[in-house]
Amino acid sequence: MQQKNKEIQEIMIEEIVMRDRITEVMQKGPATIPEVAKAINKPTDQVMFWIMAMRKYGFIAETEQVTEDDYYKYELIEKED
Repeated sequence: MQQKNKEIQEIMIEEIVMRDRITEVMQKGPATIPEVAKAINKPTDQVMFWIMAMRKYGFIAETEQVTEDDYYKYELIEKED
């Protein structure tokens, strides 16, 4: 049981770190998943996972911008306090 709690805690920490790193990249403007992956030096499949989670929970949204390689650009959503 203690091992499972430790794994959950590690996932939660990773979520916060990745969300912060992706947010930092996107504060410079909309970006594609490959652009974010390159900027934070992580594999695109991992970045896809985190961006889709951030999208699901309303942190980011896709724009109508599509690159010539058919990648959508994502941008931060301004949260109202």
